[in-house]
Amino acid sequence: MKFIDALRLKSKLLFLFILITLGLSFIGIVGTLNITSMKKNLDSLYFGSFVTVLELDEILDAYHIHLQTNIYLAKNNIMNSRQTAATIKQAIKKIDKNWNSYKNQYKSNDEIPYINYATKEIEKSKKYLQKLEQICLEGKEVNKISIKTLTSEITHIDEIVSKLRAYEIDSAQFQRKELLDTYYETKIKLGIILFFVIGGVLLISFIVFKSIQKDQSDLEVASRKLKEANRKLENASYTDSLTNLHNRRYFNLVFEREVKRAKRVKNQITFMMLDVDYFKQYNDTYGHIEGDKALKEVARVLKSVLKRPSDFVFRLGGEEFGVLITDVDAQDSATLAQKICTEMEESKIPHSGSKVSDYLTLSIGLVSCIADEALNEEDIIKQADKKLYEAKESGRNRYIMSNGVIG
Repeated sequence: MKFIDALRLKSKLLFLFILITLGLSFIGIVGTLNITSMKKNLDSLYFGSFVTVLELDEILDAYHIHLQTNIYLAKNNIMNSRQTAATIKQAIKKIDKNWNSYKNQYKSNDEIPYINYATKEIEKSKKYLQKLEQICLEGKEVNKISIKTLTSEITHIDEIVSKLRAYEIDSAQFQRKELLDTYYETKIKLGIILFFVIGGVLLISFIVFKSIQKDQSDLEVASRKLKEANRKLENASYTDSLTNLHNRRYFNLVFEREVKRAKRVKNQITFMMLDVDYFKQYNDTYGHIEGDKALKEVARVLKSVLKRPSDFVFRLGGEEFGVLITDVDAQDSATLAQKICTEMEESKIPHSGSKVSDYLTLSIGLVSCIADEALNEEDIIKQADKKLYEAKESGRNRYIMSNGVIG
């Protein structure tokens, strides 16, 4: 039945899709036919006029700001000759780039003679500017440059370019009027067509949606159940099934993230590596079932001592555990480690095979340091493991601490 229901739902959705597609296709075809003419006018307005005005403004800007202003500064010894030469060279490049871009665009037959004339005049001014650049490069006195001559050249070019700019703006206004006329005419046509087409599509869609509403509700319920199952599965993949602590997989994910976070704010970070003392002997003496109970008790002790949401407790494997905490200084970290050792022994789990106590105990290797850019995640783990080894060698049932990853 589920397979048949799924087929029915797919058929209904396909039918709805075909209806909407046909309606939108009709709108698209009609709209395309009418908007194509508008597109041509739009391109002509913005790309034939507006952009060209910007290019002409860039040319005027180069003459007035990059040349006239900076040469004035040079004559008044505010700018040295090499800086002035570089400014002139940059201005010439800017003028060439924008003028070539402007004149290579489409031009009507009426525009071409004036464009050719303007090109010649700009080339003349370019030669004049190159002479000024050469004077500056040769280290000659910049103050000998005639401001009157420079102003005359720039004023002449300004008149030529300004006429082109005014022409482009007038052309843009004319083209805009034509565009608006076409736009309003097309808008009315499309409005009428869209009213009937969209109304029809909505009516049919409403009828179809009513028929699949129940199926959609069932799908939503199934989707919620699936999400919940996935969430539980994800939590299970990061949790040790025996102790309900975070497992090694979650440790690999969180450890790198928390170290990087501590590095960003130069925060204190503490990592403890814990090991149950003589756990092999405990299993040999009491059996693996009791060994599992003992590991659960270790987890309980760790949770009772480390209660903050930012305290992470992991079962790394076997009888090995890990603790990662931040925002706790070295002295408080040592206090926590000692409290873990004390509470573990005070749990009074008998351990006749232990050489250090009548009860089950822990050894802890502790690293506490300020996280900086030089801190390496692997070094923290290695140093904690080293201190754990020292704790075992020095008698177990204790912690050994390192203030940093070296030592």
